Amino acid sequence: MRKRKLYLIILSIFILAFFAGNFIEPRYWNNAADIVNAKKNAIEHIERLTNIPQFPVREFKLGLDLQGGTHLIYEADMSDIEKEDYDSSLQGLRDLIERRVNLFGVQEPLVQTQEIPGHHRLIVELAGIKDPGEAIKMIGETPFLEFKEQKDNFNEIIIKREKVNKEMAEGKSLEEIQNTIENWQLAFEDPFQSTNLTGRFLKKSEMDFDQTTYEPLILLRFDNEGSKIFEKLTEKNIGKPLAIYIDGMLISAPNVNERISGGKAQITGKFTIEEAKELARGLSAGALPVPIELISQQTIGPTLGKVSLDESLRAGMFGFLAVLLFIILFYRLPGVLASIALLIYIIIILSLFKFIPVTLTLAGIGGFILSIGMAIDANILIFSRLREELKDGKSFSQSVKDGFNRAWPSIRDGNLTTLIVAVILFAFGTSFVKGFALTLGLGILVSMFSAIFITRNLLKTFEGTRWEKWQWLWR
Repeated sequence: MRKRKLYLIILSIFILAFFAGNFIEPRYWNNAADIVNAKKNAIEHIERLTNIPQFPVREFKLGLDLQGGTHLIYEADMSDIEKEDYDSSLQGLRDLIERRVNLFGVQEPLVQTQEIPGHHRLIVELAGIKDPGEAIKMIGETPFLEFKEQKDNFNEIIIKREKVNKEMAEGKSLEEIQNTIENWQLAFEDPFQSTNLTGRFLKKSEMDFDQTTYEPLILLRFDNEGSKIFEKLTEKNIGKPLAIYIDGMLISAPNVNERISGGKAQITGKFTIEEAKELARGLSAGALPVPIELISQQTIGPTLGKVSLDESLRAGMFGFLAVLLFIILFYRLPGVLASIALLIYIIIILSLFKFIPVTLTLAGIGGFILSIGMAIDANILIFSRLREELKDGKSFSQSVKDGFNRAWPSIRDGNLTTLIVAVILFAFGTSFVKGFALTLGLGILVSMFSAIFITRNLLKTFEGTRWEKWQWLWR
């Protein structure tokens, strides 16, 4: 009964490996299934419902350095943001840009912030996009929404502006106006000043129609924090205009008649229906909490990525074969069993990379290869302990049990500390560092399963057989 249970476990492991392997590379199974199904369906007496199913075809998700794509750097204008709000504004900007690029089909975009003295930047990596110009256009067109209130010298600015406009209408030059109107430069100032209510707090935007004029307008709804800010802003400016700006352009300046609670507002103007729809869609996609400017663009071609991927896979294959050769020559039959377990480990981890899916970069492949070394290390610890137990004269069954039990603390501690480092790198690292940490962490978890579960059960299949008596195979 015990052996039967063991054989069922071994069978389950190989069945898992079979399905995982065909998930990674389904072409051979699918081609064979097509041939068999075609021949079978040619026979009239066989129902078509009994066709051999096929495995789904899914590609590995490759990162920017392997697949090619576009690397963009934007400069964020933080001049109107309070210093204590820098972090939250940049985080809001990052989230909105990520949501924005997802809307037009860029999968797994990498959007991160970068702060250097005097500069606040947003780095956008779009892997595999076919039209980078369109992506740049869409990101750049995301509107910057802000509400402004009157300046203290609002009336003076308006008066100066009216005087300057009148003088210019009479044909006077700017030099003449400067000589006749005191503080003429006030006419060119914005009579409104920024507030802390921006598109960062926007929850929803939709087009509607004015019930009196039937002209299109945009309805806005703010989140909880934005609703409180809007309520205080309207209470402060009762009887005064509250200006609505989109990308620095005055759209509307309605008067505030009373305090407005509930976080609802509207943008009115001389919109066509199409203009109102487009603006509402843009705001719904995410009005930027701060203005941004594209300062750098780099396009990475897929040819360079393919060369890097091919070289990395070639290096990994040679390294893997060298490891198998070493462990088989040094540990003999246990080395063969470890090689089988290691092959199953690679199949399982690659299927996980494709299933999750994990975006693979060169650094991520490096983390995966490193995890193979960790898997081999666990097997070496187990086999070394097994040899020592056999040299002490213990039976094969007891040596296997004690070898695993005494090797486990070292395996656990070594893998756990590496896993902690991987978690820290993933939490605080950037871009390629995260890819390295993720593949390393997943690899460590699966390698522990491989060494402790697969290798152990493979060794147990030799208990009570004549193979266990051939000491030269184990020592």
